[in-house]
This record gives sequence, C-alpha cells and structure tokens, in this order.
Amino acid sequence: MPRGKIDAQPAYILHSTPFRETSLIVEAFTRDYGRMALLARGARRPRSAMRGLLMGFQPLEIGWAGKGEVLTLMKIEWQGGQPLLVGPALFCGYYLNELLLHLLPREDAHQKLFERYGEMLQRLAGHPEGKVEEADLRRFEKALLQELGYGLTLEVEQSGCPVEPEALYTYEIEHGPRLLEHARPDAQVYSGRSLLDLAAEDFSLVRSRTEAKLLMRSLMAHYLGGVELETRKIFRELQEL
Repeated sequence: MPRGKIDAQPAYILHSTPFRETSLIVEAFTRDYGRMALLARGARRPRSAMRGLLMGFQPLEIGWAGKGEVLTLMKIEWQGGQPLLVGPALFCGYYLNELLLHLLPREDAHQKLFERYGEMLQRLAGHPEGKVEEADLRRFEKALLQELGYGLTLEVEQSGCPVEPEALYTYEIEHGPRLLEHARPDAQVYSGRSLLDLAAEDFSLVRSRTEAKLLMRSLMAHYLGGVELETRKIFRELQEL
C-alpha cells in the first residue's frame, strides 16, 4: 500500500459506492499504483468540489493520503478534452471497467495497460453515435490477459508443431491449441486461421472475428472464476427483449 501522501497521479474512476451519508468509496485505476480504493469524504454533498469530478471514462489527476486499506482522496483535477461516451460505447466502457475491477489486484501497477485503457476510451469516444469496433475489444482483452500473466499461445500447438491455417483445433486454457482429432467431442472448435489472426490481431475475416470472440469469452469466464458481469446480464436481457 502506498503510504503517506501521493499527488498528481494520472487516474480513471472505475466505480464508486455510497459510504455513510455523504461520502463515497471510489475505485480508481492509477498509472503508477494500479487499482486503488479511496475514500472521498463529503463527495455526495451538493456543494462538494469533488461531486462533479468523480466521473467515469474521463482522464483525471488525483492525490491521496493516509494509511490502511482505504486511503483518503485529497485532490482531484479533471484533465479535460475527452467527449462523453454514448450508446454502445458507454455500455462497452462499463464492460471494460468491470473486467478491471474483477481481474486487477489492488495496488499492482500496470502502466502499459493503463495506457491501453486510455487509448481504448479515446477510440470509443471518437466513434460516431457510440459505435464499437469488435477488433478494439479483442485487442484490449488480449492485452489485459497478457498484463496479468495469462498470455495466449496461438501460433504453436501443444505438440510443438506450428498451427496450420487450414487445420481445426480446440483451445485448452493455459495449454494452448490442440488438434481437433485429439480433442474432446464437446469442445469448441477453432480454425487455425482464426488462431493465427488473433495472434496477429488481424480481424478482417468474419470467421476470425467470430471465433476470436468465442475464445476470449471462454477465457474471460475462466479467469473471472464464475463471476457473471453485470454488463453481460444486461446485454442478454436486451437481446431477449
């Protein structure tokens, strides 16, 4: 836990929860200290200087002080210049925040991932009418797993042979691709081309985009350990409607 006083730390707000009558517990993703839990005293009061600044998806500079599991948010400044997320982009932003909240350990710095998150928000904010490119989501999910030490093996199958574009494979988590002839009969099947395209982050083919989504969904479910994301539940309910 960072002790003492920290100032001018680049950050994004991932989530906030009411605390007592007038305060908030804020989950912030910071550049140099990772995910932090901070107490924003009096932030729910109508005249609080923090009230209008504790916004998600906006670049901030924050400072905190104290010791213990939850430190005290002392300062927050909006860095400006980023349009608000709307429509599908806003929904996607909440999905990214849920992934970070559930998968990132507290006080573990991931500077590259912090940069990727900021770039992703800029891309989402820049699309007209909140349009979301699936390729952007797959790249972020892949970068997140890489940063957490769960990097994907996609170009070499378990036997040590190169993945062949025309062959069919299953994917065993933490072990990599396995030729279909050696796999369980109920396993999800991926083409070699889709695995290689995911490795190269080339999503120009419809099949590669579809199978990359299936594989990443399976991987996220595994590393989330059974936690169902609220954004997934909402999306499923919208589809049913």
